[in-house]
Amino acid sequence: MHDTPPSFELLPGAAESPVILHVPHSARAIPADVRAGIVLDDAALERELDHITDAYTDRIAEAAAALAGLTPWRFVNRLSRLVVDPERFPDEREEMLAVGMGAVYTRTTHREVLRPAGTDPEPLIERYFRPYAEAMTKAVADRLAATGRAVIIDVHSYPGAALPYELHGGGPRPPVCLGTDSFHTPPELTEQARAAFARCGETGLDSPFSGAYVPLEFHGDDDRVGALMVEIRRDTYMTEPGGVPSAPGLDRLAGALAALVDGPHR
Repeated sequence: MHDTPPSFELLPGAAESPVILHVPHSARAIPADVRAGIVLDDAALERELDHITDAYTDRIAEAAAALAGLTPWRFVNRLSRLVVDPERFPDEREEMLAVGMGAVYTRTTHREVLRPAGTDPEPLIERYFRPYAEAMTKAVADRLAATGRAVIIDVHSYPGAALPYELHGGGPRPPVCLGTDSFHTPPELTEQARAAFARCGETGLDSPFSGAYVPLEFHGDDDRVGALMVEIRRDTYMTEPGGVPSAPGLDRLAGALAALVDGPHR
């Protein structure tokens, strides 16, 4: 038996909503047997979780869902991305392998050792990554069957100052960064996001993070699946790193995200 909490959760929305709020990086939970494979001591692990976790993005998505005119679906990772990162490619296609951050991380945000050299990622990929990917694929397929389309809005956050692991950290770091995909992000979705988040300050495109998550079954193939990544700079709503949230900041962001959720229905 593993002492594993549910790895992910699909929270139903309105039957007629095509929108899935995807929250992959908000959790800090690490099962004990997975923790045993991490070389950091407890204090260092807590510091790493402070840096790597997209803190409170699950709360922002939950509040946005409550505010939206048509309740979106929510797919929420309940385990830390230090277990597996469900948004990475599980093979050599993943550019973050260059800094030890493929689907199973072997290095920290500061490029220090997280797992021993030679760690086999396959057991964690099999146990966590593939079931997550299959469930997310099904969630998208269900929205397509119910509404004829799906809109995945990825809810992330990022630090105000670049961390050593970032491959493209030298560019602008606006309050809200919108990550786009050349195939799956239609211009109208980007414009709806810019308008929705105008209340939160400047929005930028694809810096410091780019791209948008789409399950591989649909990626680059099915244009009925729209996708946009929302990266929120953490100092706009919390004390960094790993500190307490600001209620006004959370409320403002939740309202903006709700406005974006309602955009595709108009």
